[in-house]
Amino acid sequence: MKASLSTSKLPLLNFLQYCIIFILILYFGQSLLIPLSFGLLISFVLYPICRWLENRRFSRVMAIVISLVLFFILSLLIVGLMVRQFSLFTRQWPDLYDKIIWLLNDAFRDVGDFFNIPVEERKRWLNTLFTNASQSVIRLLPRTVYNTSVSTILFFLVPFYTALILYYRNLLMAFLYQLFPGAENRQEIISILQESIIAYYNFIKGMTIVYLVVGILNSIGLAVLGIPNPIFFGFIASILTFIPYVGITIGALLPMSIAWLTYDSMWYPLGIVAIFVVVQILEANIIFPLAVSFKLKINALATITVIMLGAIIWGASGMILFMPFTAIFKLIADRIDALKPFSILLGTNEDLKK
Repeated sequence: MKASLSTSKLPLLNFLQYCIIFILILYFGQSLLIPLSFGLLISFVLYPICRWLENRRFSRVMAIVISLVLFFILSLLIVGLMVRQFSLFTRQWPDLYDKIIWLLNDAFRDVGDFFNIPVEERKRWLNTLFTNASQSVIRLLPRTVYNTSVSTILFFLVPFYTALILYYRNLLMAFLYQLFPGAENRQEIISILQESIIAYYNFIKGMTIVYLVVGILNSIGLAVLGIPNPIFFGFIASILTFIPYVGITIGALLPMSIAWLTYDSMWYPLGIVAIFVVVQILEANIIFPLAVSFKLKINALATITVIMLGAIIWGASGMILFMPFTAIFKLIADRIDALKPFSILLGTNEDLKK
């Protein structure tokens, strides 16, 4: 028997007003809500570990500390992969820089000979090109420093929120019980929370499938091109796709540089770019929606729409956070009559057969 927290249906105009207000709160409150949302979802992952430790007579504080340490170790492994990629790339940079200079000089010489441009004019153009490039990099530095500072703050703020949510979870549950009083609603809240944790685990499983498939496709493409260590580079690039846009760029730099130095041809780096672009398109439009939608029981159309909406409102963080929150919203919509249309809109064809 399904319980219902509310059975009243909102007029369409009121509902649209609530949606606009909610979106504005998400947009203008992102500095607070993004780290809090990450902390909430991470607490879902760490909660079973905390409960398991607490059942073995660890104190709640000690259980939370151990869980966070394990999470930090996993995070540091991912960061270590990125640092390794960057370190290897910097070792290749002097040779790459020499090749870039040689190619530019060669290109300017050919163009200059074709159009009868004096040598001094060619050198002036080349110097202007490097000056403009350097100025562009300098203009990007403040933004890069700002983003790095924000990421550093989030790195410390998210675990802080996670620890507090886990520590005060009984208080938060008591708040929900008071907000929706009644024994029937209490059982419904417990059921929703349990299924929310399961839904987020399914999201993690779906992402694991995405990384595996993308890593295999990357490795096959690099192997066909004859790039050394294709499996290593393929799966490194796959894991780094966790960071939208930037991750795939970092993952592509090292195999591109090695290919250029190994084969002394621009066709191989361009081939790597083509492979990663195609795989990225497949990942964004087919692999991710199918893998994650299947685990969360949300249709592919809703998945793509939610990802795009998250990118518009919260940027890269929204692309990561909005999917599991949408799955949690669907769990709630399944139980509330007024939200039933949204449950149908987000669900799959199998939901209509039930």
